[in-house]
Amino acid sequence: MHVMSGGSGPAVTDLLIDGKLLPGGAGTFGTVNPATEERIGLAADADNADMDRAIGAARAAFDHGDWARDVALRVHCLRQLRTALIAEIEELRSVTVAEVGAPVTFTYGSHLEGPVNDLAFPADTAESYSWKTDLGVASPMGIATQRWLVREPYGVVGAITPFNFPHQINLAKLGPALAAGDTVVLKPAPETPWCAAHIGRIIAEHTDFPPGVVNIVTAGDPGLGAQLCRDARVDVVSFTGSTATGAAVTAAAAGNISKVLLELGGKSAFVVLDDADLGRACGAAAVAVSRHAGQGCAFTTRLLVPRHRYDEAVDATAAAMGGIAVGDPTDPATVCGPLISARQRDRVQGYLDLALVEGGSFACGGGRPGTLDRGYFIAPTVIRGLDNTARTAREEIFGPVLVVLAHDGDDDAVAIANDSRYGLSAAVWSSDPQRAASAAARLRTGTVSVNGGVWYSADTPFGGYKQSGNGREMGVAGFAEYLETKVIATAVGTA
Repeated sequence: MHVMSGGSGPAVTDLLIDGKLLPGGAGTFGTVNPATEERIGLAADADNADMDRAIGAARAAFDHGDWARDVALRVHCLRQLRTALIAEIEELRSVTVAEVGAPVTFTYGSHLEGPVNDLAFPADTAESYSWKTDLGVASPMGIATQRWLVREPYGVVGAITPFNFPHQINLAKLGPALAAGDTVVLKPAPETPWCAAHIGRIIAEHTDFPPGVVNIVTAGDPGLGAQLCRDARVDVVSFTGSTATGAAVTAAAAGNISKVLLELGGKSAFVVLDDADLGRACGAAAVAVSRHAGQGCAFTTRLLVPRHRYDEAVDATAAAMGGIAVGDPTDPATVCGPLISARQRDRVQGYLDLALVEGGSFACGGGRPGTLDRGYFIAPTVIRGLDNTARTAREEIFGPVLVVLAHDGDDDAVAIANDSRYGLSAAVWSSDPQRAASAAARLRTGTVSVNGGVWYSADTPFGGYKQSGNGREMGVAGFAEYLETKVIATAVGTA
């Protein structure tokens, strides 16, 4: 297998199926550097037969192998994987910057090194987990009975992941599912196949994972994800992506009554109360939405500010946006890199055009930065003059775009924040801890940051309310999503 080394030349990656690195049945497809618009290499392009073999391998490994029953083996293999990924971290960093357009500075955190190091959490959790709990003796229906609660792996997990944070999301699904004793078929986004394929190569070459336990199937055809969802041999489907696609995933899996875990879209609110340090809060909001070109489902994209300070807030936010470095993701100073593709750039630009039609205006940004003539870039943009009924304020844009909305006090701010079909994340800023806590408690979202607090951590569950999804990733709650619950009741004194 050929891989990229130090950014040199075209490369091709393989599928991982049943422990073997294989070419794709449909040939190869290209992967593009979104900062330069140049093709940087090829990935194996799987066909339906490849996906069928991957699912069959995962099924056989679960049903007939030791993986589901051997906790020590699972812990050993996950720790091996973490060590091997760390050993190749610079190769992975190069791939991530080139293929994802991730600013290199962020690869030292949530884009790469954070998720790799966080593999320790599911391994440690599996090692210390109470797989069997004594519920004691009771006499239901007059029969003395010893009861045990047992947690067991579900079976085969189909994991479908997006392009925006591929290492974080791939490993946030692989880690807990494998630690729980499930086997996995991972189908990554067509835009970022290399990130997943490199994990597959490392598993094949540097770990003791039994054949079929991990299968990684890259493909240019998104339809292979539907095949994975529909297959009766798959027990759990774990999907991260748009809400619309999440609904299609749910429908595809419904025929088999498969468990479906969904981490979907967001239109998260950044709520600034009237006693907050406005300049500091607006600066934080500007940076939060500009990181990685705004390509984060939990990024706060609606800034809610007191109405009587609206103009001041817009000016402060625009000034902060103007200081954000946009451009080459290999430059350590860059905060806002490119969008992933021409299609995504055009989609974001379509929303910017819509904002003007809806009566908004740009306090800064509004299109391609004038200094960049190639790459899928959109300048960090502040939109003013809209209310929460505007489509631009209600729909997920997935770009470095912040809509500034006015509120008339704490209750109104909470009401506007909650007036959304989404409920993934939120932020509250206030100088009064009680006011901040009251607002945070009333927000219908899966996570809330107060005055810059960071909720993201390996031991913290992540997920959303409403149409932002169901189930949780990470933390013990995310680990438990991949476990079935069994009760064993044995009559006492009848043997």
